Amino acid sequence: MVTLLDTTDRPAEISRPRHPEKARRPDTPMQRKPDWLRVKAPGSPVYRDTQKIVKDNGLVTVCEEAGCPNIGECWSKKHATFMIMGDTCTRACAFCNVRTGMPEPLDGEEPRKVAEAVAMLGLQHVVITSVDRDDLADGGAEHFVEVISAIRAAAPGTTIEILTPDFLRKPGALERVVEAKPDVFNHNLETVPGLYLTVRPGARYYHSIRLLDRVKQLDPTMFTKSGIMVGLGEERNQVLQLMDDLRSADVDFLTIGQYLQPTRKHHVVERFVTPEEFKSYEAIAYAKGFLMVSSSPLTRSSHHAGEDFARLKAAREARSQ
Repeated sequence: MVTLLDTTDRPAEISRPRHPEKARRPDTPMQRKPDWLRVKAPGSPVYRDTQKIVKDNGLVTVCEEAGCPNIGECWSKKHATFMIMGDTCTRACAFCNVRTGMPEPLDGEEPRKVAEAVAMLGLQHVVITSVDRDDLADGGAEHFVEVISAIRAAAPGTTIEILTPDFLRKPGALERVVEAKPDVFNHNLETVPGLYLTVRPGARYYHSIRLLDRVKQLDPTMFTKSGIMVGLGEERNQVLQLMDDLRSADVDFLTIGQYLQPTRKHHVVERFVTPEEFKSYEAIAYAKGFLMVSSSPLTRSSHHAGEDFARLKAAREARSQ
């Protein structure tokens, strides 16, 4: 039996279950990872410098909270994805390792602290994501706006990519965030519609499609992006249909990566998709009209985001000629 207790260095939270909604679930088997999913343990001097900046500013990163396998590579390049509005999500997705429960009140100083960290790291491109905050009237939309504004002031040369929740049943929230003009608006579908009830029960697939479509309606020049995991039990044709749904919303950039099971209490890995299959998905997605596709076992939404943003702009320019 796995005991799901927080192991961070915050004493007041030692006895707080990280995933209380999953504690009574039966254990599921965890498969051994194939060779193509093995990565080096982090620990370079630059990695430690990045870790110190994050810690000294009291910030949360999705790199740590979600247990991203690319943290060593990204932090060694001073690339970090900041997770705003706390470390506790109001939803309980079966795939996610972020803590769930009732979040703390918003930190009014967080926009300034994030902006200062962005400037200290010298980031040319930054990704800002968040937990779901269904407890807030606007789902945290205004907080996103304040973070974007603070980064623009502290690091005017930095391009900003946001990875947002779905703002379900939060009228006007999406419009407010788009008005702040991030350079890339990302909202992940995570999986195919047939798996939402078991994998992402708090979300609605077609609401997410409509959200991405609405971003383009509000600002046709804004780059949009979405991503999914494979290996959750989806079928190939379902993935291809999802691509068509995203193209119907004029989404520019698609990411596809392998789902990795955080603990025995999370959704099981149904299979490890081979690198060859990822390449096939990439070719099909390009044929369907996406400007950019990142499809590989270790692909994550914010992995190589800066380099990919440059390629995304170049692809749009080339297509418009």
